[in-house]
Amino acid sequence: MTLRINDLAPDFDAETTEGHIRFHDWIGDGYAVLFSHPKDFTPVCTTELGAMAGMRDEFSARNTKILGISVDPVADHHRWKGDIESVSGNRVEYPMIGDPELKVAKLFDMLPAEAGDTSEGRTPADNATVRSVYIIGPDKRIKLTLTYPMTTGRNFAEILRSLDSIQLTAKHKVATPANWKQGEDVIITPAVSNDEARERFGDYETVLPYLRKTPQPA
Repeated sequence: MTLRINDLAPDFDAETTEGHIRFHDWIGDGYAVLFSHPKDFTPVCTTELGAMAGMRDEFSARNTKILGISVDPVADHHRWKGDIESVSGNRVEYPMIGDPELKVAKLFDMLPAEAGDTSEGRTPADNATVRSVYIIGPDKRIKLTLTYPMTTGRNFAEILRSLDSIQLTAKHKVATPANWKQGEDVIITPAVSNDEARERFGDYETVLPYLRKTPQPA
């Protein structure tokens, strides 16, 4: 099953470094970022998990939980956390899912059904497609997906920027332009008439008949 934007995120039970979770219950009424890794003790992933640990407060301020997953047992995750902290200086305090039977990886279509049912003996290259990021909303639907190759470290500032856009556009009838950052002008969506736009946003700039810009709503 291919997962697309606005699909309901698969629910699951899993053991994590912070105990057992039921995914949808764990998300609660906020947002969640689920990001996956092909194997523990790999160099790029070590830097990524540390980077996310350093940004935990930024995500928390946006009512967003962080959840990592690696195709290895929880016991390995606990040992890996020491390396992550030594490299990044950041302590990993968000949960990391253990997926030694590959169940969650398959549920999110990151591995094919024929991949087997154990992580034992599998190399990072065998799990190369377990490199995805999902932003999931309070409605438990997928708002964003990004998949990276193993040799390209993820830009978590971009994921935070995307989260800001997703949360802003969920509340207001606007969209964000290319390279938008917090506080910059936004685009009024085409579904909003000119009269409604004036009522909602006051004066706005008409760049093209179909491209209207306005300051970011508070």
